[in-house]
Amino acid sequence: MMTQQKQPEAGASLPRHIAIIMDGNNRWARARGLPGAEGHKAGEAAVQAVIRRCAELGVEALTLFAFSSENWRRPEEEVQHLMRLFLRALGERVAELHDNGVRLRFIGERSAFSEDLQRGMAESEALTADNPGLTVAVAVNYGGQWDMARAARRLAEDVAAGRLAPDAIDEQALAAHLSLADLPPPDLLIRTGGECRISNFLLWQAAYSELCFTPVLWPDFDDQALAAALTDYAGRQRRFGGREEEI
Repeated sequence: MMTQQKQPEAGASLPRHIAIIMDGNNRWARARGLPGAEGHKAGEAAVQAVIRRCAELGVEALTLFAFSSENWRRPEEEVQHLMRLFLRALGERVAELHDNGVRLRFIGERSAFSEDLQRGMAESEALTADNPGLTVAVAVNYGGQWDMARAARRLAEDVAAGRLAPDAIDEQALAAHLSLADLPPPDLLIRTGGECRISNFLLWQAAYSELCFTPVLWPDFDDQALAAALTDYAGRQRRFGGREEEI
């Protein structure tokens, strides 16, 4: 269990890449007698706050699990509201992110989304592509198993076309075809809302991520909650499969 602690100083044992499973919007709303839509609105405000803080601290990359490939199973009304909120956020927030030097990108299978959403994502990526600051990757209709299957399919296509020998396929070859291949693997993976699982998120990329599970519901995940996760991370020794004396 993480305890609330003081804010870490910029550059003090910070992860280069933070990934977050944003869980708890609906429970936050129910606890307040509000419709689920209000929880998602509050969650969107938390997204803006964590982006701002990560940029201030000098974190290189932030990946947010916004909509999984399994989330289509939710009630249609909720899914449609999420899509409307997503489209509105693209229209209202991207200019602000761009002005602050944030690079925005999206990972996941986009074909299931409306043409308006696909166009909005592409335009947002193009606008911010050359920004030098924090990279924010938003995982939408994303699943780690989908990501690995897609990478394997691309390698198979290269083999079939004679561009790649089968014995050249190794961990590095597969990793090069995964989402976020151009970013460092996530050092810290945080899940809010109290559940202790990673729910098909960045399965390959998070092989050696430090995991932090917090009971804080996503709309309540503020600067203090992020500071607690970062302080917890700074106190760990990362061994990457080796022994302590070998680090």
